[in-house]
Amino acid sequence: MKICIIAEGSYPYVTGGVSSWVQTILTNMSEHEFIIYAIGAEKKSKGKFKYQLPPNVSHVEEVFLDDFTEEEDKWGRDYKLTEKEKKALKSLLDSRKPDWDTLLSMFSGERIDSAVNFLKSKDFFDIVHEICLEKYDQIPFTDMFWSMRSMVLPLLICIKHPLPEADLYHSVSTGYAGVLGSLGKYMYQKPFLMTEHGIYTREREEEIIKAQWVKGYFKDLWIQYFYNMSTCAYDTADKVITLFQKNMEIQEELGCSPSKISIIPNGVNSEDYHQLPTGNAINQNGLNIGAIVRVVQIKDIKTMIQSFAIVKQELPSSKFFIMGPTDEDEEYYEECIQLAENLQVEDVIFTGEVNVREYINRMDVLVLSSISEGQPLVLLEGMASGKPFVATDVGNCRGILMGERDDLGQAGIVVPVMQYVEMARAIIQLCKDDQKRQSMGAIGRERAILFYSKKSFIAQYKQLYKDMVDSIWQG
Repeated sequence: MKICIIAEGSYPYVTGGVSSWVQTILTNMSEHEFIIYAIGAEKKSKGKFKYQLPPNVSHVEEVFLDDFTEEEDKWGRDYKLTEKEKKALKSLLDSRKPDWDTLLSMFSGERIDSAVNFLKSKDFFDIVHEICLEKYDQIPFTDMFWSMRSMVLPLLICIKHPLPEADLYHSVSTGYAGVLGSLGKYMYQKPFLMTEHGIYTREREEEIIKAQWVKGYFKDLWIQYFYNMSTCAYDTADKVITLFQKNMEIQEELGCSPSKISIIPNGVNSEDYHQLPTGNAINQNGLNIGAIVRVVQIKDIKTMIQSFAIVKQELPSSKFFIMGPTDEDEEYYEECIQLAENLQVEDVIFTGEVNVREYINRMDVLVLSSISEGQPLVLLEGMASGKPFVATDVGNCRGILMGERDDLGQAGIVVPVMQYVEMARAIIQLCKDDQKRQSMGAIGRERAILFYSKKSFIAQYKQLYKDMVDSIWQG
């Protein structure tokens, strides 16, 4: 079976999270051939993979959202769109119910030669002008034109890029990846599976609300545009997989048919985290607090540092290890370094990318301070190691630590987002109570073994792949 996995902003360019999940799928299904369709933000990332690709990956197709500078630059072309096509394009820009069938048909063909040329065409100009006259007559037309152009350009770049043929398309989010999964189904009449780890539209909405580059009156337009792309994936996908109950409820709220949705939680092989290196050689005189995390804004490293400044006053011999890559957002990393210096807090150690298994069992308490998450693998890895967590109340963190399907008890402490004082109190509480740390760690390990098995996770996806492809042959 040839499976095309479509990943946006993750595999194989960054480590952890969704990327680790993809690598697990690939390395545990050697019987299948995989094509990776990787959507990256910037062309400078081309070929810079963070993972060793397994032998069953036959090809990586890369497309970058900024890859348009070398295309032809012609203004005013008339593509002679039909009334149906014009209406469909208008629905994408200014409606809650886009006509995706017509849009996919229009842009997947040869008639529209390039994304850049189309967005400089008379057709696009006229449609934006019409929308402005109808709804936005108080906004300067040039502002609206360039905003809508920048909004649509990345999507059209993706659609116009060649999509390899496969037996099944599997996108690991909605957004651009979800639209391309829909395109694969449309072009090749093959099944489309989508796994949504976090709720993509909610994450983009949060980013846009905070964004400085989007003017206030355009924020709603951008947010609705991302919701429209999710609608495409939800409506087109044959099966939609989520990781936990709360996300399933949100997907239904956003319009996904309940009959399509199934829950397959993440999984870890708990034996991989059993009898790892122990001892306090890295801090013989105090406790070790750790975070397995990429140093990026959505992980809110600054809240960790602020909380540790309080912990350090109470537990002066403690050390804080931030274990993960620092090169994904170098400006943010420098801001974190500067914050630690400004707070005059010592023993904050950025290890960079490391083999987590060499460090994790030497930690006494693990911390996760993310602003947004799905079902974090690092939580399961830490629990499999028997370590208690202090984590923010995002995604499925509460469900994992408190137990959704059992009465085993707490495997950690959940705190509000960005509340560094409460995070510090929770860390101090665990650091000062050996028995509680050991008890929570034991509960976490038992929960990981019972409910978050990698063997079960892989088996369910193997069966899902088989059933979906078999249904096409039988149909």
